Amino acid sequence: MRFDFESIVDRHGHDAIAIDGLGDGTGFCPARPKEGFDSIPLWVADMSFATAPSVTRAIHERVDHPFFGYYQYSDAYYQAIIDWHRKRKGVSDLSPEHISYENGVLGGLVNALSVLCSKGDKVLVHSPTYVGFTNACGKNGYQLVHSPLRLDEQGVWRMDFEDMERRIVEQQIHAAIFCSPHNPCGRVWERWEIERAMELFEKHEVFVISDEIWSDLLLDGHVHTPTQQVSDWAHEHVVALYAPSKTFNLAGLIGSYRVTYNRWLRERLNREQALSHYNEQNVLSMHALIGAYSEEGAAWTDELCQVLSDNVSYACEHISERYEGVQCAHAEGTYVLLADCRKWCDEHGVSYADFVRRGWDVGVTWHDGRLFECPGFVRIALSVPHTQVVEAFDRLDRYVFELEG
Repeated sequence: MRFDFESIVDRHGHDAIAIDGLGDGTGFCPARPKEGFDSIPLWVADMSFATAPSVTRAIHERVDHPFFGYYQYSDAYYQAIIDWHRKRKGVSDLSPEHISYENGVLGGLVNALSVLCSKGDKVLVHSPTYVGFTNACGKNGYQLVHSPLRLDEQGVWRMDFEDMERRIVEQQIHAAIFCSPHNPCGRVWERWEIERAMELFEKHEVFVISDEIWSDLLLDGHVHTPTQQVSDWAHEHVVALYAPSKTFNLAGLIGSYRVTYNRWLRERLNREQALSHYNEQNVLSMHALIGAYSEEGAAWTDELCQVLSDNVSYACEHISERYEGVQCAHAEGTYVLLADCRKWCDEHGVSYADFVRRGWDVGVTWHDGRLFECPGFVRIALSVPHTQVVEAFDRLDRYVFELEG
């Protein structure tokens, strides 16, 4: 490979919640491992891979010019986004006026809901549900209504369109959050699935906020379909949120953006965004995005997707072959895996809380599924060097799934 996805870098003391945030007592972070075990970071959605060289080079070049005063978004910034979406997502109608900066995807979500809803309104979302949606909506006065995804006979997570429609009608819902690809299920929706969902939302006049932050992390050749591109209605009634942060491990720089084609909606969103006078991008984030969305960044992303595909395949095969009673749908995108451990726990007389803790004790810092509206599941972020994936499952073999006597 051209890029390094094998080195294990010590991140202690270098601003990594995935490492230094363990045991903070909030209930969100796993507990620290017992003495004798190091932690393998499989919980928070960031990666143990250094970012693309084109990113750090772009930041260094900008820092070498030691002026950091007021600035405007450059033509290169907009062009990088336009080119990336054209080459990687097949989008041909994006222009600078459609692109607006947002302080994080969750900030963009709240901004959009403040335009589309009133406080106390109900918002449809699929479950399992990304914990960020739960916290952001709850803290801002919106009530989430969960429509459960279902596993079909082939073990693939699917939307339940009848359930979605029933909840929309009964609870008078006019805004929905759509996660594509889906976190934490790892589904890359097929085009027909998105089309059918959008037909349902159009029928009941439901505006859609589509979180597509994972849309570059595609496994085993799966293809992402931008939600706004499936129909004329979706083009005008979907607010899409993107960021290079998941793909290039840049969450600490903050730098998301929104794509809105509908002029009326875009102007309302821009006005709402401007009211707080805080939603402005860091100049280094702008240059990081330009470096990320480059030809070298694309080559790095392609290699990353292969590494993640191998990690997910290894994990799914290992679970299938060795952990009877654990069910796991093979992720198609993202780097998170959702494993259903309820049957195993029941059959072995182990409480779910004890089961999760057994992993934490030996440094396998998987995430408690209760945070994602899926008790009895664990969410595993496989965004670490392959040797650490192997080590994590070796520990699970010896200390978690191997019970004494």
